[in-house]
Amino acid sequence: MQQLQYVQASFPPAPPPSLADPSVIAAHEWAAFGKVSEMVNHWDRPGWTASTRAYYWMITFPGASALIQRARQCQQALRSLAFDDIAEDGLHLTLGRIGSSTEVSLDRLDLLIASAQVDALSSVSLQAVPMTASRGAIRFSVAPWTPLIDLRITLAEAGESAGLPLRKPTSGFRPHIGISYCNRAIPAATVRDMVRPLRGLDAVEAEVKQVHVVELRREPSAYRWDVIRTLDLPTAILR
Repeated sequence: MQQLQYVQASFPPAPPPSLADPSVIAAHEWAAFGKVSEMVNHWDRPGWTASTRAYYWMITFPGASALIQRARQCQQALRSLAFDDIAEDGLHLTLGRIGSSTEVSLDRLDLLIASAQVDALSSVSLQAVPMTASRGAIRFSVAPWTPLIDLRITLAEAGESAGLPLRKPTSGFRPHIGISYCNRAIPAATVRDMVRPLRGLDAVEAEVKQVHVVELRREPSAYRWDVIRTLDLPTAILR
């Protein structure tokens, strides 16, 4: 089984011992959050301004009704934290940053799409497993990781071929789906106490049949984007 190396900036810092088993992935991420003493303001990020625009590879979930309903349920249960909830049309899984929209032309994006060799891949059936959190957000753990890692490797190779390498290596990739961004410093124990009862909820599934190149921007308390290009995945489902 493919393993990922330790990358300090990633959360969790190390990948789980299994990249396929949902229970192992969920337990690993919860244990990592157990070591966080204080959550931080997600929006305190250098380099982002109201005018910043950048291209990213992203998976979105506009038709994933079970995922959307579960996110709403959890957001409602956590409402007293007063975090910045992610709207249903804002649920996403980020695969990697391509580059600034001021530096990357649309022709380069077309070359990037043409360079992506996805024939050996297929659409993905993901599970959003028990709620957890990171240093700056409350999120779903997702499983399995293996097809997402394979997809990201393919996109990274396309980026190298098109002269648009991804900013971070795949070894630091930690797939997840956020539901709420932390907007201030707060003791992590407070958040753990709120999240813990939600960890008994059943996993929900979401099918991934496309990956998008989006132009991402930051609006007050939210990320928003425009889809610029779409890459269809073959229809067989990997589990």
